[in-house]
Amino acid sequence: MIDRKHAIFTQVNNVVGTLNVLFAIREFSPNCHLIKLGTMGEYGTPNIDIEEGYIAIEHNGRKDVVPFPKQPGSFYHLSKVHDSHNIMFACKIWGIRATDLNQGVVYGTMTDETAFDEALINRFDYDDVFGTVLNRFCVQAAIGQPLTVYGKGGQTRGFLDIRDTVRCIEIACHNPAAKGECRVYNQFTEQFSVLDLARIVESAANKLGMAVEIDHIPDPRVEAEQHYYNAKHSKLIDLGLQPHHLSDSLLDSLMSIAIKYRDRVDASLMLPQVNWREPKNDRRLQMSMPTRSAAADSRADHSPSTEVKAKKG
Repeated sequence: MIDRKHAIFTQVNNVVGTLNVLFAIREFSPNCHLIKLGTMGEYGTPNIDIEEGYIAIEHNGRKDVVPFPKQPGSFYHLSKVHDSHNIMFACKIWGIRATDLNQGVVYGTMTDETAFDEALINRFDYDDVFGTVLNRFCVQAAIGQPLTVYGKGGQTRGFLDIRDTVRCIEIACHNPAAKGECRVYNQFTEQFSVLDLARIVESAANKLGMAVEIDHIPDPRVEAEQHYYNAKHSKLIDLGLQPHHLSDSLLDSLMSIAIKYRDRVDASLMLPQVNWREPKNDRRLQMSMPTRSAAADSRADHSPSTEVKAKKG
């Protein structure tokens, strides 16, 4: 959503890349099982329950089962919809087998394997483009910034622990689709609104002795700020997924990681720099809200810029 260049790169990278994989499967390994990591963002936020990939309908006295209507909310999510359609079509004409995992928002950094050594810790994105909301809130709390909620904060999505992401892919591998089948699983374990998460992080930070504020800012995206959201997600659980829900202990772990590495945080990346209503956005380093420690240093040193002090490491 940054500009034309980024939109074209995203669509070509995803759509053409997936097409290349499909043709390679057909030519070299037609019996393999394709697992695509998709996104719940393909569905959008319809005013009806979201089914897992397909919906039974009755129209003018006739019945059918059709792909669930897609209302993607960005050019990225549109590319994933195109991928899903291409995969479904390839299954139909070539008889390949595929599983489309529509994944929710992932949180957490640790799996059993990465816990063996600190060098294996996963990335922790928190910026305004690639950062996920729970990561951003934890980082903002750690550096003393208000938690920035877009608009009213009623935007609701499906979430899952990174350990469940890995397990879902494993389950799909061990339970391949049938020949010619394109099946769809909704891969998430819980639903939260943005404001729900802000309040959860606020409470966790208070327990750690940190005072946290919640700041509602204008929504830079074009989306419903309050809406109905109820997505089905039973198929992976039926196949053996045992979800890790967002517990106090897990949130404490996320907060601890953010606090431990807060000296590496670039505070200039917190506020949104991409306005979805504009076809071109110039992303530059911004004058962010200062951290509490940086603001105190500024007053003591009479420094004209708190941004430099916030960008340690």
